[in-house]
Amino acid sequence: MTEPIRLFIVDDHDLFRAGVKAELPDDILVIGEASDTEGAVELILERAPDVVLLDVHLPGGGGREVVDKVRATAPDMSFLALSASDAPGDVVSVVRAGARGYVTKTISSSELADAIRRVAGGDAVFSPRLAGFVLDAFSSIPVSDVDPELGALTERERQVLQLIARGYTYRETGEELFISVKTVETHVSSVLRKLQLANRNELTRWAAERRLI
Repeated sequence: MTEPIRLFIVDDHDLFRAGVKAELPDDILVIGEASDTEGAVELILERAPDVVLLDVHLPGGGGREVVDKVRATAPDMSFLALSASDAPGDVVSVVRAGARGYVTKTISSSELADAIRRVAGGDAVFSPRLAGFVLDAFSSIPVSDVDPELGALTERERQVLQLIARGYTYRETGEELFISVKTVETHVSSVLRKLQLANRNELTRWAAERRLI
């Protein structure tokens, strides 16, 4: 029998946390919860969950602060932001800190469970209209401020790189950028060649080391 995904919930609304726990399926086990930044960081590091589900706005700081402090000690910890806010600034801030996804509280129970599973598996998950904020934010970073190697890529290749590295499939990348799957494949091949990488896993590691995802 497969072990359940160990989930930690950070949200300052008791009823919301209780509601999430009540709706989660059996393959997701809540091993802890917190309502503020300070308490969250200590307990997350102590219990080492597979995924941390956290709100963006919290007493004592925000979701980004939780991500920053935890990842300073546990850099591989996976975070999924779940918030009532769909403001571009909130989305970009927590993703730049290292969250693997961002969904809004309008999400259904089944969709949330699927998002948790995907993040636990290493994928990136975003509510549809939020993915564009992330893409625009990272596309606007000056290449010279990120990495000289990135300068070898075209703007479209950088867009494809960021989405593929965050776990998007070729089809999902094509839909996000309004290009065909074949065009995505061509860009990926070009990126791998220019960066002298062998496969998608190496591409993801390359992007992660440069905090592009």
